[in-house]
Formats: sequence, structure tokens, C-alpha cells
Amino acid sequence: MSRSRLPLLLAVLLVPSLVAAVGFGAAPIPMPKVWAVIAHELWPALAPLPDASRAERNIVWELRLPRVLLGALAGAGLAAVGAVLQVVTRNPLADPYLFGVSAGASVGAVTVLLYAGAMAGSVAGSVGLPAAAFLGALAAMLAVFAAARGRDGMVTSERLVLTGVAVAFILHAVTNALIVAAMDRGADAALFWMMGGFGTARWSVLPIPAALTVAGLVWLWLRADTVNTLALGDDAARSLGTDPGRLRLELFAVTALMTGALVSACGGIGFVGLVVPHIARMLVGGSLRALLPVAALGGALLLLWVDVVARASFAPREIPVGVVTALVGGAFFLWLMRRKSAV
Repeated sequence: MSRSRLPLLLAVLLVPSLVAAVGFGAAPIPMPKVWAVIAHELWPALAPLPDASRAERNIVWELRLPRVLLGALAGAGLAAVGAVLQVVTRNPLADPYLFGVSAGASVGAVTVLLYAGAMAGSVAGSVGLPAAAFLGALAAMLAVFAAARGRDGMVTSERLVLTGVAVAFILHAVTNALIVAAMDRGADAALFWMMGGFGTARWSVLPIPAALTVAGLVWLWLRADTVNTLALGDDAARSLGTDPGRLRLELFAVTALMTGALVSACGGIGFVGLVVPHIARMLVGGSLRALLPVAALGGALLLLWVDVVARASFAPREIPVGVVTALVGGAFFLWLMRRKSAV
């Protein structure tokens, strides 16, 4: 298959996958009913009232469709951020989870969740939570790059990843300490949220992560050719007219904004930004302009079906999505290490 047609194929697969994923769960709903409910809700004047009970209509429209859309957004955004970080750091192991970005976003979000008090109902829930997650993600990213800078002022890709892992461990410890200190303030909910999942997805939750993720993806794709110059090294990038320092700051802000918005909506979900860009790079090469749409669409499909596995495997009980991605990502990481050692 032509590499140029791969994004189109993934986009075509995404639409029926979205509808099929809505039908899975503790109460299975056939795809024709799902199509009928969605069509009626979107175009009530054109689509007749579906042959579905009120309970089925509520499950499809109010519960599962927002959840499935949030899962697709999270997969697309996290995979795109992972692809960009791998290009910027010139390290195939860079990932928002391993890099400490998700952990920083979690610190900000958990702080608001547990200690916002009366604000948590409205302001913190709609604006304060994403804002705190963004600030935490940006602070974590800046801390990683500051700590990774050597005495000579150089930042190597190996030092970046190792520093990112160390910062992530520290921030996870801070988050756990915040939860322990607030055991009487809904810490159980915060702990489950840290494992990652889409159970709280509602239409009111979607606007901010959707707007920031889509805007970030568009910006990154428009700047893809410029970002590619960073993979050549700072000197080569300057010779091509790129200011590496300024571009990195822009990328830090955009990727932190995307990660913060997604973490605030669905908690910490790891390894999507590691696994998907690797597979996409095998299919279309390392150019970010070709890599980004394949990674985003592939990430959306992956997390969409991971969520189906998480909520259908032990229905009516639900496995946190982050647990499933950690299992998949850990196995992929081990395979990657063996593959690299065999080369």
C-alpha cells in the first residue's frame, strides 16, 4: 500500500470503529441501533426516532459516545506528542509518560481535585483543572531540560530520557503524597483517576481537551518541516534558518498544553506516545509531516479499542485504561530493547 494512502485508510477505519466501540459494554447495543440513535440526535428532522428504548438512547448518546470520542482524542493527542518529543530529543524512547510530562500534569490536576474545595464544582472542573494540569506539565518539561543540561551546556538525548524518568518518579511520589495527605477528601477517586480512564466522560468534559488537542495537532502539522530540522542537530537547524531554542520553547508549550488538557480529562495513560510513533515510523519513515497523521489516527484507534477491552473484559466491572496500556507498553518496551540489542 502507498504510504500516502495510509492516513486515509486509518481515517476510514476510525469512523466505523467509533460506532462499533459505542455498542460494547455491560449492556451490548447492536450497531444499527447505535447508528440510528446517533443519526437521530444529530439530525432529528431527517432521521426518524430509532427503534431503541429510552435507556439505550441515553447509554449511547449521554454515556458511551462522549467516552469513545474522549478515548480517540486522548489516543491521537498522546501519540502525536510522543512523535514530536522523539523528533525533538532525537531519542526513540521519548514519551510524555516516561518524560515526566504526564506526571507533572497529574500533580497539577490532583492538587486541584483534592484541594480546590468549593471551586471544584464549577470553575476548577471546567477551567482550573486543565490549567493546573498544563502548568504542571510545562513545569515538568522545563525541569527535565534544565536538569539534563550538562556543564558544557549541551543536552544529550540519553541524558534527557534518564532525567525524564527520574523527574517522573519524583512527581509520582509527590502525587501519591498529596493523595495520602487528603484521604478524607475523595482520595479514592483521585487514585482511580491516576490510573487513567474515560468513565467520567460527558459532553461537558469534551470541549476543552477537544479544542486544545485539535488546535495542537494542526499547529504541529503546519510546523512539521521546521521541527524536522531539529533531528539534524542544532547547528544544522541554524544553517537552515531555524532558531532551535525558540522552536523548542514553542514545542514545549504546545505539547504541554495538549498533555495537560488530556490528563485533566482522563488521568494518566502511559506508553501510547511510545508504542504508536514507533509503529508509525516503521510504516511511513521519520519525517514528522508524514508521521504525525499516521501516529494520531493510529493512537486514536489503539486507545479506542483498549478502552473497549478495559470495559468489556470483566463487565460490569471496569479495568482502568492505564493498566491495559501499561501492560501493552511494557511488553513493547521489552521487545524494543531486545530488538535494539540484537542489532
